Amino acid sequence: MLHDADSRESKVHPAHALACLILITAAGCADAPAGYFPGYVEAEYVRLASPIGGTLGKLYLQRGDRVARDAPAFVLEQENERAALAEASSRLQRAQAQLENLLKGKRPDEVASIQAQLAQADAARRLSEAELSRQRQLAAARFIAPARIDEARAAVERDQARLDEMRAQLRIAQLGARADEIAAAEQDVAGAQAQLAQANWTLEQKSRRVPVDADVADVLFREGEWVPAGAPVVSLLPPQNIKARFFVPETALGSLRLGQEVALQCDGCGSPIAARISFIAQEAEYTSPLIYSKENRANLVFMIEARPASDQARRLHPGQPLEIRLAAGTQ
Repeated sequence: MLHDADSRESKVHPAHALACLILITAAGCADAPAGYFPGYVEAEYVRLASPIGGTLGKLYLQRGDRVARDAPAFVLEQENERAALAEASSRLQRAQAQLENLLKGKRPDEVASIQAQLAQADAARRLSEAELSRQRQLAAARFIAPARIDEARAAVERDQARLDEMRAQLRIAQLGARADEIAAAEQDVAGAQAQLAQANWTLEQKSRRVPVDADVADVLFREGEWVPAGAPVVSLLPPQNIKARFFVPETALGSLRLGQEVALQCDGCGSPIAARISFIAQEAEYTSPLIYSKENRANLVFMIEARPASDQARRLHPGQPLEIRLAAGTQ
């Protein structure tokens, strides 16, 4: 069905009345064949909209423009979406910094401090070992009591434990955080990346581009107006979406097939426009509730659609009456 893009409410298009007239004429084709089938031009519009509402900030298209694919169409106000995008970008940078910090371990100065404490512990252990050796010599010469050896041995064990502790701290400082903490930080980064992608997608939805080469059939909003979510802002008509629609009697249906070439003729169009049948209805339309018989089968009509080449389709206009003739050699 054709749509009137000038109106926000559904109306009966003049082409509908034309179609009814064509059907009446087609129903009588069997009685008075004229060598062609009457029809009209039908169009399938591409209505460009945004899934997010907002004020129309910039409109790049005007009615009647011929635009190429990927040309800018319109932009809705984007202040809120830009702020959300900046917030998501900051969250991602923060998550990435935390992950890098966990992977690097402690800072160089902190590692150097642990290394210095390790050296002190090593020196203390060597000193306690030397003291133990002297105490053993004195005890052998009976200058000190044997209990002094036990004290020196305990001091060596204490300093050795301190040395082992500092070595373990140095390994931890160089390894970084635990695996579970790193895995949690990686998930935070992934979540921040998804949030950034979502914010970027939302921003892009408010800046729409033309999806296909087309003519601008209508502009439904003006700059400064509020556009509800999902409401079309512009209506586009790609040339490949223009087609001829006509109805044939049941007696002529058997001679038609998909892909068959037909010729379209209209007032002021000049030479005929070549087209190919792209659709044949499976069921009859606009028939009276009669029992089928040989006498009334001529009242059955079937809808046929034919599409011209894109470079020829722009010669046609939606709602325009047509005469459809079969290619030469076809009855």
